[in-house]
Amino acid sequence: MKDQAEFQACAERLKALADPERLRILQVLFGGPCTVGEIAERLSEDIVKVSHHLSILRRGKIVLPTRQGRFIQYSIHPEVIPAELPTTDVAKIDFGCCHLDLKLEPRET
Repeated sequence: MKDQAEFQACAERLKALADPERLRILQVLFGGPCTVGEIAERLSEDIVKVSHHLSILRRGKIVLPTRQGRFIQYSIHPEVIPAELPTTDVAKIDFGCCHLDLKLEPRET
Protein backbone atom coordinates (compact mmCIF):
# COMPACT_ATOMS: atom_id res chain seq x y z
CA MET A 1 0.00 0.00 0.00
CA LYS A 2 1.19 3.49 -0.78
CA ASP A 3 2.06 5.78 2.12
CA GLN A 4 0.57 9.20 2.84
CA ALA A 5 3.50 11.10 1.29
CA GLU A 6 3.08 9.29 -2.04
CA PHE A 7 -0.64 10.11 -2.14
CA GLN A 8 0.12 13.73 -1.25
CA ALA A 9 2.65 13.99 -4.10
CA CYS A 10 0.14 12.48 -6.52
CA ALA A 11 -2.57 14.89 -5.37
CA GLU A 12 -0.23 17.86 -5.93
CA ARG A 13 0.45 16.71 -9.49
CA LEU A 14 -3.26 16.30 -10.15
CA LYS A 15 -3.86 19.84 -8.87
CA ALA A 16 -1.26 21.10 -11.35
CA LEU A 17 -3.26 19.48 -14.16
CA ALA A 18 -6.60 20.89 -12.98
CA ASP A 19 -6.68 23.67 -15.58
CA PRO A 20 -7.78 23.40 -19.21
CA GLU A 21 -4.88 25.58 -20.43
CA ARG A 22 -2.34 23.27 -18.81
CA LEU A 23 -3.93 20.26 -20.47
CA ARG A 24 -3.70 22.07 -23.82
CA ILE A 25 -0.01 22.74 -23.16
CA LEU A 26 0.54 19.03 -22.53
CA GLN A 27 -1.17 18.20 -25.81
CA VAL A 28 1.37 20.42 -27.58
CA LEU A 29 4.31 18.92 -25.68
CA PHE A 30 3.34 15.37 -26.59
CA GLY A 31 4.25 16.45 -30.13
CA GLY A 32 7.82 17.10 -28.96
CA PRO A 33 9.86 19.65 -26.99
CA CYS A 34 8.92 23.32 -27.47
CA THR A 35 9.90 26.73 -26.19
CA VAL A 36 7.41 29.01 -24.43
CA GLY A 37 7.08 31.09 -27.59
CA GLU A 38 6.36 28.04 -29.74
CA ILE A 39 3.70 26.81 -27.31
CA ALA A 40 2.11 30.27 -27.11
CA GLU A 41 2.02 30.51 -30.91
CA ARG A 42 0.43 27.07 -31.34
CA LEU A 43 -2.22 27.85 -28.72
CA SER A 44 -2.73 31.50 -29.79
CA GLU A 45 -2.06 32.58 -26.19
CA ASP A 46 0.12 35.24 -24.55
CA ILE A 47 3.66 34.14 -23.71
CA VAL A 48 3.24 35.41 -20.12
CA LYS A 49 0.16 33.24 -19.60
CA VAL A 50 1.86 30.14 -21.05
CA SER A 51 4.98 30.80 -18.96
CA HIS A 52 2.85 30.97 -15.79
CA HIS A 53 1.19 27.64 -16.56
CA LEU A 54 4.54 26.03 -17.41
CA SER A 55 5.94 27.09 -14.03
CA ILE A 56 3.08 25.29 -12.28
CA LEU A 57 3.63 22.18 -14.41
CA ARG A 58 7.38 22.38 -13.72
CA ARG A 59 6.83 22.58 -9.93
CA GLY A 60 4.60 19.51 -10.22
CA LYS A 61 7.39 17.68 -12.08
CA ILE A 62 5.10 17.17 -15.04
CA VAL A 63 7.26 19.08 -17.53
CA LEU A 64 11.03 19.24 -17.72
CA PRO A 65 12.90 22.41 -18.76
CA THR A 66 16.12 22.03 -20.76
CA ARG A 67 18.31 24.96 -21.73
CA GLN A 68 19.09 25.14 -25.46
CA GLY A 69 21.40 28.14 -25.86
CA ARG A 70 19.38 31.27 -25.03
CA PHE A 71 16.10 29.38 -24.93
CA ILE A 72 14.50 26.85 -22.63
CA GLN A 73 12.70 23.94 -24.20
CA TYR A 74 9.99 22.15 -22.29
CA SER A 75 9.13 18.48 -22.62
CA ILE A 76 7.00 15.98 -20.75
CA HIS A 77 8.94 14.85 -17.66
CA PRO A 78 10.25 11.29 -18.16
CA GLU A 79 9.00 10.29 -14.69
CA VAL A 80 5.37 10.63 -15.78
CA ILE A 81 5.30 9.13 -19.28
CA PRO A 82 6.01 5.68 -20.63
CA ALA A 83 9.35 5.24 -22.43
CA GLU A 84 7.74 5.37 -25.87
CA LEU A 85 5.69 8.21 -27.29
CA PRO A 86 2.02 7.50 -27.97
CA THR A 87 1.24 5.71 -31.21
CA THR A 88 -2.49 6.39 -30.92
CA ASP A 89 -4.47 9.57 -30.35
CA VAL A 90 -4.32 9.02 -26.57
CA ALA A 91 -1.27 9.79 -24.44
CA LYS A 92 -0.86 8.42 -20.94
CA ILE A 93 0.52 10.37 -17.98
CA ASP A 94 1.40 8.00 -15.14
CA PHE A 95 1.81 9.30 -11.58
CA GLY A 96 2.30 5.90 -9.97
CA CYS A 97 -0.86 6.02 -7.87
CA CYS A 98 -3.04 6.89 -10.85
CA HIS A 99 -2.81 7.81 -14.51
CA LEU A 100 -4.45 10.26 -16.88
CA ASP A 101 -5.33 9.54 -20.49
CA LEU A 102 -5.06 12.70 -22.58
CA LYS A 103 -6.68 12.78 -26.01
CA LEU A 104 -4.25 14.26 -28.52
CA GLU A 105 -5.06 16.52 -31.43
CA PRO A 106 -4.55 14.96 -34.86
CA ARG A 107 -0.98 15.57 -36.04
CA GLU A 108 -0.42 17.75 -39.06
CA THR A 109 1.24 15.94 -41.95
